[in-house]
Amino acid sequence: MLVLTRKVGERILIGDDIVLTILDSRGDGIRVGIDAPRGIKVQREEVVRAVIEANAEAEAAAAGDDAEARIRDLLSTPEPATPAAPERARPDGARPDGAADKA
Repeated sequence: MLVLTRKVGERILIGDDIVLTILDSRGDGIRVGIDAPRGIKVQREEVVRAVIEANAEAEAAAAGDDAEARIRDLLSTPEPATPAAPERARPDGARPDGAADKA
């Protein structure tokens, strides 16, 4: 890490196209202006961390909702009917359902 001391109005160059300008100094804080190409993301660390945390919480909540919905579906689904035992032929040759054979 490079550590620099700068006064208000002084600049720091990063590469060929990023410029940090010290705009103001008040108490224990400073204001920094950042001039960078549109393709370069410039974000405050605490904002990025908050977004990551919120996304993780939302993902965990969604996963919990899905699991709860699956359990409810399983508990509310009726069990499939058990198949009836196969009917056996009667010794007198009559059909088990009582209908007559047409020949």
